[in-house]
Amino acid sequence: MNVTLRAGTPEDAVRCGVICYEAFKRISEYHNFRRDFPAPDIAIGLLSILLSRNDVYSVVAEVDGQIAGSNFLWESEVVAGIGPVTVDPDVQNSTIGRRLMEAVLRRGEERGFASIRLVQAAYHSRSLSLYTKLGFDTREPLSVMSGPALNVTIPGYGVRPATETDLDACNALCFRVHGHRRAPDLLDGITQGAATVVEHDGRITGYASGIHFLGHAVGESNEDLKALLGAAAEIPHPGFLLPTRNTELFRWCLEKGLRVVQPMTLMSKGMYNEPRGAFLPSVLY
Repeated sequence: MNVTLRAGTPEDAVRCGVICYEAFKRISEYHNFRRDFPAPDIAIGLLSILLSRNDVYSVVAEVDGQIAGSNFLWESEVVAGIGPVTVDPDVQNSTIGRRLMEAVLRRGEERGFASIRLVQAAYHSRSLSLYTKLGFDTREPLSVMSGPALNVTIPGYGVRPATETDLDACNALCFRVHGHRRAPDLLDGITQGAATVVEHDGRITGYASGIHFLGHAVGESNEDLKALLGAAAEIPHPGFLLPTRNTELFRWCLEKGLRVVQPMTLMSKGMYNEPRGAFLPSVLY
C-alpha cells in the first residue's frame, strides 16, 4: 500500500471520526466489551475538537490518497499524552498504526517532553505488544468504573466548584503527588465548569478536572477522592479510570454500586514517578 502521513486539519474530522468509531467498535465487540463511543457523532465531535486545538498535534495516515487513520499528541507542560490512535479496520495489521505512533513519538522527542504516556485497552494484546516494542513501560493496571451518581458526602471533606484562584494550590498538590503539574487539563476543566476541589481542615486537599474519561483527579488521601466521586453530579459514558491496585478505593466504589466495565493499562515512556498520594488518571495518563 502507498501510505503517507500528514498533519491533520479540521476538515478531516468527519472521516477520522467515523474511522475512530468503527475501529473501537470492532475491537470492543470482538472482545465482547462495551463500546468506547456509543455513536459515530460522539467520535466525530471529539476529533473535531482535537483537530482544532493548538495544543494537540495531529497526524493523519492516507492510503492511496484516502484517509486510513489518525493519531494525536496532547502537548502539556512536562508530560504529553497520546490518543486516540485509530486505523480503518479494513486496513489494520498493515503497520499503519505503528507509523502513526512513531510520528507522534518523533514529535514528542523534538519538543523535548520529559515523558510521553498513554492508556491502552488491556484486552487488546496487539496494541500492548506494539507500545512495549516502542519503548513504553507498563505502570498501572486500571479499571473503568461506571454507574449512576453516588450522591455521597464524606464528613469533614467539603466539595465545591473549582475556580482559577485555586490553580496554584491544585497544581502544587499535583506536583507533590506526581512530580509534575497538569495545569492545562485543570484549566480546561475549570473553563468547562467540570472541575471541583475538596477542602479539609481549611485547605485544598484534592481536586478533579472532571469525573469522566478525559478527566483526572489528585488527592492527599482516598478520603479526598471519595468526596470528589461522591459529589459528582453524573458519571458520563464510558466512566472514569481507577487504579486497580488502590484496593481500598476500588472496594469502596464497588460497595457504592459502581461496576467495572473494562480493564485498561497506564503506560509511559521516559520520566515516571510513583505517585505519593491518591489519584485517578485520565484516558491519556
